[in-house]
Amino acid sequence: MAQSLDPATREALVARVRFYRDLGLTEFYRRPVDAALLAEEPMAVESAEHSQGATTQEDSPISSRKPTPAPPQAAAADRAAALQLVRDEIGDCTRCALHTGRHMLVFGDGSPSARLMFVGEGPGADEDAQGLPFVGKAGQLLNNMIAAMGLRREQVYIANVVKCRPPGNRTPEPDEANTCSPFLFRQIDVVRPQVLVALGATAATYLLGQRQPLAGLRGRVHAFRGMQLIVTYHPAYLLRDPRQKKEAWADLQIAMRELGLAAPAKG
Repeated sequence: MAQSLDPATREALVARVRFYRDLGLTEFYRRPVDAALLAEEPMAVESAEHSQGATTQEDSPISSRKPTPAPPQAAAADRAAALQLVRDEIGDCTRCALHTGRHMLVFGDGSPSARLMFVGEGPGADEDAQGLPFVGKAGQLLNNMIAAMGLRREQVYIANVVKCRPPGNRTPEPDEANTCSPFLFRQIDVVRPQVLVALGATAATYLLGQRQPLAGLRGRVHAFRGMQLIVTYHPAYLLRDPRQKKEAWADLQIAMRELGLAAPAKG
């Protein structure tokens, strides 16, 4: 027989459900819960719910809310749980043809409360083998780019437009990207970074909803769901054409300016 909940616990539970609903999560799995544990959470739940504002971007397929400051520990715990719910919903995905050739699904990596988020195209061979984004040669370069900004990889969040490796590392087909990108938008809405960096033309296309040459999108800040979006070259492209690293660094400096970061002093 189910135990009745006291008013404070019930209010906390309702607040948490509203929080996940605002993130676009509508399916929940019921399991026995210790009411004493729920009673300990109202402050964290309230902080997470109140950390969302009311600004909606009409040009975005999924609405998001501009965040307001919240206690870091409470926000990180709620966002980590929300990200796990998104990952659970993806499951052992068979929604598009890419699943037939994958070894591991690559969800995302990094801090759930990061101020800076990078979005790439899709996993490569190393990522497919390890289940983590940007762990091959392009990932090593991205790590160096992050370090040049004065940050560590664990301080940012990294994801891709598609979660499974396209055959031969080809560009994802529109149906593949359109099937998978809603989960990326859910990740973005959970993390709510201040600045989002699109790595390459594919990421820029599906984030901005428009196809333009990279040159026309770089060098400026785009408004995106209450965040600032900056477009730059994909690290894999920079490995093929190192001459563009200077241009990529200029793009990252725009991101640093928006974040209030200064380049680390050279030793």
